[in-house]
Amino acid sequence: MTKKNKALKIAIAFFTQLIVGLLIVFLIHTYVLKNKGLSIYEGKIVFAYFINGLLAVVIFLVLYFLRKKQRDQIGFLFMFGSFLKFAFFFIFFYPSYKADGDITRLEFMAFFIPYIFSLLIETMSLIRLLNLPEKAE
Repeated sequence: MTKKNKALKIAIAFFTQLIVGLLIVFLIHTYVLKNKGLSIYEGKIVFAYFINGLLAVVIFLVLYFLRKKQRDQIGFLFMFGSFLKFAFFFIFFYPSYKADGDITRLEFMAFFIPYIFSLLIETMSLIRLLNLPEKAE
């Protein structure tokens, strides 16, 4: 199998793991909230899962296409992606979370559970992608 096919296989695995994984984590997250008698859709939970998934896809695609030309800067680009996710948090979530003067544990978890899951899948996929031999292309 050529490196190009291996890279494509890694990308497809990333998308599958991210989408299926986020869906499973979302269902577990809302199930736990429901069983504890808490508000399921408080804290923009659906939007948080969507934004974290979308940003993970965008960041992965950018790094996927830049993996040859910018190989030495991939780490910095990845860190910039994490900065971008935090920027989205402070622009779209923080103001409404802080509107009542306090960020509750539910609000915090609504954003950071999908953030952490997306980050793990993204990191593992990028490690596999970058570990492909350079000369095989």
